Amino acid sequence: MNFLKMLSGSAVLGVCMLSSPAYSLNMDVGHTLTTDSPFHVGAQKFADILKEKSNGKINITVFPHSQLGGELTMIQGAVAGTTDLLITGQPTLNNTVKEFLVFDAPYLFDSVEQANTILNGPVGKKFLDVLPKYGLVGLGWFSAIERDVFGDKAINSADDIKGMKIRVIQSPGYVESYKALGAQATPMAYSELYLALQQKVIDGGETTPDQFVSDKFIEVSKYFNLTRINMLPALLIMSKSRWDSFAPDEQKMIQGAADEAMAYARDYYKKVYDAGIKTMEEKGTVIVHPSDIESLVKATRPAAQKLVSEAPNGQELYDAVMAAKKKH
Repeated sequence: MNFLKMLSGSAVLGVCMLSSPAYSLNMDVGHTLTTDSPFHVGAQKFADILKEKSNGKINITVFPHSQLGGELTMIQGAVAGTTDLLITGQPTLNNTVKEFLVFDAPYLFDSVEQANTILNGPVGKKFLDVLPKYGLVGLGWFSAIERDVFGDKAINSADDIKGMKIRVIQSPGYVESYKALGAQATPMAYSELYLALQQKVIDGGETTPDQFVSDKFIEVSKYFNLTRINMLPALLIMSKSRWDSFAPDEQKMIQGAADEAMAYARDYYKKVYDAGIKTMEEKGTVIVHPSDIESLVKATRPAAQKLVSEAPNGQELYDAVMAAKKKH
């Protein structure tokens, strides 16, 4: 009888453990890009490392191609607790996390390497510490993503970009920056950009070297200008309610896996970036290193100041980035 009681008690305990949120260990992570993108490679690495660290206890399924919805839908789901994990570029976060508007400021960082060093130090943590009050937990930074202008014109100075019709990310900060340069920041679905360039409806767009090649803009654009106006941070985010359902040792395991996976993803981004530049050189794309970057920086300074002033604690966060830049 005692054995039966003990067995019955164990069974009840087992049911409680299985039904408790802390022991619901299967999770989904979504992103909007392809399976050969740094987002997917980093997410899959995260899933693999965490499965190994937890001895198969915590399992993550990766959903690419917006299978869990667009970035905004996934962010809203994470806030509500219906989405476990997602990878997103920072501009989509701006509506939810107003402090992140600071990252839209043009020429916030000088290079991908500098951005990654700063984001993975105390300043990056300062930004991640903002997320929990919005119902989110930042597990780590992917590589910052360099955005450059491509199209039918070489850009060496601010004068060269004036009057150009350029398709940009429809984030207020990006639009403000290109307006400050005298360009026409043109709203357009990304899927329509290739045809618009081919038909000369638009003068150019802004994207990353790897996407310029993979999305075949190399076929309809003569110039790729290393303007480096924006360095777009991307990050791995977890729903705070989901995070809180895990025990401290499990949280430590999840964070450790994220740290390793993000470092791997940053290295992968550098490889695809370098491969994109190499392909351009081989295919005859004219890669322009602007001779007067300072004129671009100066022209966009008012836009940067406006964006910083609109972000909660924006000046403090901006100053922290500027102080870190002096060290790197």
